[in-house]
Amino acid sequence: MSPNRHKRGFTLIELMIVVVIVAILAAVAYPSYRNYILKGNRASAQAFLMDAAQRQQQFFLDNRAYAPDLDTLFATASPIPSEVSPYYTLTVTTTAGPPPTFLISAAPKATQIANNEPTLTIDQAGTRAPSANW
Repeated sequence: MSPNRHKRGFTLIELMIVVVIVAILAAVAYPSYRNYILKGNRASAQAFLMDAAQRQQQFFLDNRAYAPDLDTLFATASPIPSEVSPYYTLTVTTTAGPPPTFLISAAPKATQIANNEPTLTIDQAGTRAPSANW
C-alpha cells in the first residue's frame, strides 16, 4: 500500500454536518405538517356538518320535525365518517319550537383538543360558529 493513497469514506465531521442539516430541516417542516393535519381534520368535520345540516333540512321537509340524533338522520348511511370520528365528538340538539330548531356541533377530542381547536357548530339558519374557523 502506498502512503499517498487516499482512504475512501466519510469523516465523522462530514457525517455530523449532514445530521445537523437533517435536524434543522425536520424542525422547520414538522410544525407545518402538524398545521396541515389539523386543518385537514377540521375541513373533514366542516364538510360533515354541512352535509348533516342539509340532511336535517330534508328530514324537516319530510317529517315536519328535525331528526333528534345522527342515527335517525343518517338512516341509510354510516352516521359519522371514519376521518371525523377519531378527532371530533358530534352531537345534535333539537327543540320542537315554535319555531323548531337544531344545532349540530363537533367538539374536538384527542390531538384536536390538545391544539386548542374550537367546537364547530351549525344551526337551522345555516349560522356557522366560530366564524373565524369556517
